[in-house]
Amino acid sequence: WADLERLAGRSVLTTTGGLLIGDRSGYIVAGAMASAEQFGLQAELLEAAQVAERFPAFRLLQNQVAVYEPRAGSLMPEDAIESALAVARGAGALLHYNEPVLDWETGERITVTTTQGRYTADRLILAAGAWMAKSLPKRTLPLAPNRQVLFWFEPKASKAWFELGQCPIFLWEWSPGRSIYGFPDQGHGFKVAIHHEGTAVDPDTVDRTVHEADERAVRVIVDQTFPGLLGPALRSGVCLYTNTPDEDFILDFHPDDRRVVVASPCSGHGFKFAPAIGEILADLITRGETAADISHFRIDRSFSRNSGS
Repeated sequence: WADLERLAGRSVLTTTGGLLIGDRSGYIVAGAMASAEQFGLQAELLEAAQVAERFPAFRLLQNQVAVYEPRAGSLMPEDAIESALAVARGAGALLHYNEPVLDWETGERITVTTTQGRYTADRLILAAGAWMAKSLPKRTLPLAPNRQVLFWFEPKASKAWFELGQCPIFLWEWSPGRSIYGFPDQGHGFKVAIHHEGTAVDPDTVDRTVHEADERAVRVIVDQTFPGLLGPALRSGVCLYTNTPDEDFILDFHPDDRRVVVASPCSGHGFKFAPAIGEILADLITRGETAADISHFRIDRSFSRNSGS
């Protein structure tokens, strides 16, 4: 991300620090500590009292702890995408907008048919987000687009507790296997959303209206994790997660033709890793291999819940 900022001449990442909260043996805390140890990351294990002293907006539940990662932060997705496209265009990429792909075929060369015409190429990357769950890959993939609802709440208590510079981003396993995440208030409210648990949908017909039941589901959780601290929702929105059963990515060659690479980084979860994933895809499509270990992301893996990392 720092390289992209340098090349684009604009900021896309704000360092806020991050809290990863849950039981010591839960998948978030235990996983964060294992990653920190394996890869030499800065991380600090905090008890509930330490969290309350340093970050008073957070009232950990019984027997919970937090891992604090000082290098964590939040991305501005629109700025990041605009920056990446500008850098790509400067490197010679041709960008086509509002041009849905209808089909692709392999032969001596690969032909892609869109609503605007036909294109031929020596190699192809399929990276269609939620639409990878449909017929585009010409293979049935274990992908499920889910409707996810986001909320921005008005802080009721000391607003400084929730503001950028005082409040870190967070991922909170508030109940075993169930999580919420959020971001500090940057002028639109304190963002909170349920991580996963969305309803399976067709990306072409997803309900973009936020209903009272959507807010009730989140309100039940924030009333436990931020008791008495958050007022009414100021804003809301609907996005899509594209999930595999093990919640890991698919990054691999197409089983029928190694000139085609299948990329499903799974929505916002994968967006954080976009520069690294882009480098991996570039390696695969130009060299036929990558130095990165992508064995967890193979298209033919078992997809059991514990197969990923």
